[in-house]
Amino acid sequence: MKGRAQTTSASRAATRPIAASDMMHVVLAFEDNRLVSDLFGQFDQNLALIEQRLAVEAIAHGNQVTIRGNKTSTGQAKLALESLYTRLQGGHDITPGDVDGAIRLAEVAEAQLSLPTMEPKSRMAFAQIATRRKTLVARTAAQDAYIRAMDRSDLTFGVGPAGTGKTFLAVAYAAALLERGEIDRMILSRPAVEAGERLGFLPGDMKEKVDPYLRPLYDGLNEMMPPEKLERGLESGMIEVAPLAFMRGRTLSNAVVILDEAQNTTTMQMKMFLTRLGENSKMIVTGDPSQVDLPAGQMSGLREAMKILDGVEGISRVTFTETDVVRHELVGRIVSAYDNESRQRLEAKERRQAAEAAQDNKE
Repeated sequence: MKGRAQTTSASRAATRPIAASDMMHVVLAFEDNRLVSDLFGQFDQNLALIEQRLAVEAIAHGNQVTIRGNKTSTGQAKLALESLYTRLQGGHDITPGDVDGAIRLAEVAEAQLSLPTMEPKSRMAFAQIATRRKTLVARTAAQDAYIRAMDRSDLTFGVGPAGTGKTFLAVAYAAALLERGEIDRMILSRPAVEAGERLGFLPGDMKEKVDPYLRPLYDGLNEMMPPEKLERGLESGMIEVAPLAFMRGRTLSNAVVILDEAQNTTTMQMKMFLTRLGENSKMIVTGDPSQVDLPAGQMSGLREAMKILDGVEGISRVTFTETDVVRHELVGRIVSAYDNESRQRLEAKERRQAAEAAQDNKE
């Protein structure tokens, strides 16, 4: 088919394992030469990233690339390049982050493509969000599940470490629904924990008092919407960014309502927020249960809500891990190191408690 990545006849003959080993190679040919340089990247940097991550050898020659490696890795590299090429054909640019996402998705393609919502095998069809400014394609299996959960459920919990795209994708999803006219407004909220939601001591008017806590939400909006449309939406109330305390007593209909940093809500705040859900509305709750800033001994409303609402119809929960971090790769290693430290402290505490219990039994 014209314009699509094709496996040449030479590559089809060469996809059989060489001798008795697990090694193989494929040759991919891309018909649109204008897109090939973007696909391979400046100085073939995209190919270099694929080589490094998948332990293959990728050699470019004109509009072709030869991939050598074991059967699994070669297949994954092929899928990644084909999906990136398809993205370019759709008129979208690709960034190093997109390349990383294509690699991640290729690594889990076998499991993902077995789902009934997926397209036939040999094509990766992962969830995406289209707004006027950009089209976002899921970069990890968890992001794919998250986007589909927001479509499917009226209340979605997205929990996990920073840098996994929980808030960004939620804001993009709300912006897309607003652009399509499926909702009348989008409301984004955060608990202002550091100020105890008593903001009077901060300088400036109300907007200046709460903006420091809500800035990440504004950042997401700025990436998804043209500046003039965002400004009009904020002025008209079609887009509202407000601290959690301002949600009390309201019924939120025909809207997407996002609660960010929900691990810093109290039990009563979370219950108050969740019961604001009105007709034709969706709620998306994001947070990292490992980063609770509440006073010592106070239960996180997010943790309790996930426990109480587990299994309730109409509610979805997607859990992200350090492997889903899509920021700088060092962030994933940092999260993993902290998780390991927390696990070691917990194990040490359990050993100490067990030893104390054994001593008490002896006595």
